[in-house]
Amino acid sequence: MKHSMKITSVLIILFIMTQLVGLVTVNKHIEVSEPVNGSVIIIHPATVLGEPPVVENKSSSFIYILLGVLIGTALLMLFIKLKVNKVWKYWFLLSVFVTISVALGVYVNKWIAIGIAAILAVWKVFKPNVLVHNFTEIFIYTGIAIIFLPILNLISATILLILISIYDMYAVWKSKHMVKLAKFQTQSKVFAGLFIPYAQEGKKTNMKIAHKSQSETKEKTKTVKVKSAILGGGDIAFPLIFSATVMEFLIIDIGIVKSTALLLSGIISITTAAALAFLFWAAKEDKFYPAMPFVSGGCFVGFGIVYLLTLL
Repeated sequence: MKHSMKITSVLIILFIMTQLVGLVTVNKHIEVSEPVNGSVIIIHPATVLGEPPVVENKSSSFIYILLGVLIGTALLMLFIKLKVNKVWKYWFLLSVFVTISVALGVYVNKWIAIGIAAILAVWKVFKPNVLVHNFTEIFIYTGIAIIFLPILNLISATILLILISIYDMYAVWKSKHMVKLAKFQTQSKVFAGLFIPYAQEGKKTNMKIAHKSQSETKEKTKTVKVKSAILGGGDIAFPLIFSATVMEFLIIDIGIVKSTALLLSGIISITTAAALAFLFWAAKEDKFYPAMPFVSGGCFVGFGIVYLLTLL
């Protein structure tokens, strides 16, 4: 097992929370029009960024997102090579601010959302701690899903999962640049994804413990190593985007009401979490693994269950 049962459980619970909060928020955000000539139309309201983009052919829109991932990765690799950590930090700050603003804008006035997002973004980047980091991650991926959902459908989301899974395997096992990116983000304390540091006894790093006995004080050295349990941002964002497109598919193509579509699409979050739990259980300590193939497998199994339920 890659991490202890306790740490793994916390990571999986945070993942499920992120997925379910994201789905609930997306469900609240979208609007379903009355059937016109038997067809249901989903409307994506404006966000703090303005009106959503209009794409004529949603089935091929995965290309834009895939290109964005490749360009973003190339830029981050350039930042690492040039050792310009501050550029990455401010770029990350802007991304956090925008995505949290979009997510909170579903619930509150946009100016309030912007104000809260600004505070959380600055806190996350410049005064990081575990609670703030992981709390904000929940809303970051919700915002990403809301931003990209208008240009996607089930076909493009499915192709995107497959291609990203292939890329993830290449980036971790072949080129290994994804491992380098993960280490860079962890060391710079600006990490996109869930992050849980924990102490592991019996390893390096000394911790001095004072023991007072009457008039004398003894110092004892305890060996502790601080490790981190992490789950990359893409491993969280892509399954949420997929389950959100499934929710829209259920509403438009199957004719299910919003509330029921929300409940059914939540099944995908559970099966994906189960796939991740299996990965953490089977993985070996101190080794990196591509999570997206497991995540995608969980998504497809979940969709299969959902579709079968709609046939009953």
